Amino acid sequence: MRVAPAEIAALRARLPAAFGASLAVRVGRVVLAVLAVAWLVADLVWFDLTPARLWAGIGGLGKILRLMFPPSPGEQWLDILNGLAQSVAMAFLGSFLAMLIAVPLGFLGARNVVVNALAHFTIRRFFDGMRGMDQLIWALAFVRAVGLGPLAGVMAIMAAEIAILAKLFAEAIENADTRQPEAITAVGGNSVLRMRFGLLPQVAPVMLAQFLYQVESNTRSASILGVVGAGGIGLQISERIRVGYWDQVLFIIILILVMVAAIDQLSALIRRKLIGEG
Repeated sequence: MRVAPAEIAALRARLPAAFGASLAVRVGRVVLAVLAVAWLVADLVWFDLTPARLWAGIGGLGKILRLMFPPSPGEQWLDILNGLAQSVAMAFLGSFLAMLIAVPLGFLGARNVVVNALAHFTIRRFFDGMRGMDQLIWALAFVRAVGLGPLAGVMAIMAAEIAILAKLFAEAIENADTRQPEAITAVGGNSVLRMRFGLLPQVAPVMLAQFLYQVESNTRSASILGVVGAGGIGLQISERIRVGYWDQVLFIIILILVMVAAIDQLSALIRRKLIGEG
């Protein structure tokens, strides 16, 4: 059955997208593709990413990998264990202090608690600004403020995690069921009782799970903070890289992987015990 040209023209007028993209759309796609390729080439030239340089880098990496085997703890293995313990302690203490501050901030940042639009917008933008600074930046600042050592690392983790946990807590509170707070209000409860008995029991398991995950994540981050003098296992890594003890570097990396896996299993066990399988 043949379709008349007039019917095709009518269908094209009604459903233009069914007959393919228009000329303007096709031209726009070509222009965007050309701009993307031009930007990619400009980045390669800007950073001097030439094939020769990449090949030389791969060759240097191969030499380092050969020097890493077999892994060895070296003679100062007690310093390695001490640095590893420092990293775990820094991650837990920094995350715990951040959680204590983030809980009330999370309630202040929740739209169903602070209903004023301007106040809510200001608090959430404050969270965004605090999250914009990486832990390494905080670590550099606190190393200058309090000196070298794990205290600077604890303060850096705490400062970086406050806004992250506060935002996560605020979103959890905003997604809580509204019927429990409404029931407390109906029997004469004030705003404090609404938060304490209507919202907190609902979001406490979520807060705990997020805190445990951040402890695990910050354990990995604490392994790097020592590079800038903030204590932990990162200092042991940077010292051995500086003198070329790559076999000891690999040994420390293996310990970090085992430590992170153990913390992940422990946090999962704690979640199951305190929150339940669901």
